Amino acid sequence: MPLAEYASPRTVSAMDLVRLYEGLCDRTRLRLLALLQSGPLCVCHLQEVLDEPQVKVSKHLGYLRERGLVESTREGNWIIYRLPATPTFALAANLACLRDCTDPTLHRDAQRLQKLRTRLAKAKHCACPLHD
Repeated sequence: MPLAEYASPRTVSAMDLVRLYEGLCDRTRLRLLALLQSGPLCVCHLQEVLDEPQVKVSKHLGYLRERGLVESTREGNWIIYRLPATPTFALAANLACLRDCTDPTLHRDAQRLQKLRTRLAKAKHCACPLHD
């Protein structure tokens, strides 16, 4: 969605920006947000793509959720994360910058996610609800 369609940036308070930038000031959290731009993902998939322990990934996702940068739903034993359905102007603007970022790590993560999705589509053995 073009940035012009979001609420005016003048409605953003300084504290809203502090919460946003607290969420963005970590490399792992930026990687998570970049991956979630492709759609909802289960913690198990994020963990595999980032090659990080589940505890670390879940901790960072919780931090992002507390600041309103991601949303989550529980489906059985699984928690599915996604970007907010209606992000703020400030979040949308920063996500647009992240999309345009040419960082090699983000590029590699996107490639790993695509390979994971291809593998799961062929194998159909993942237990999480995103790939039933």
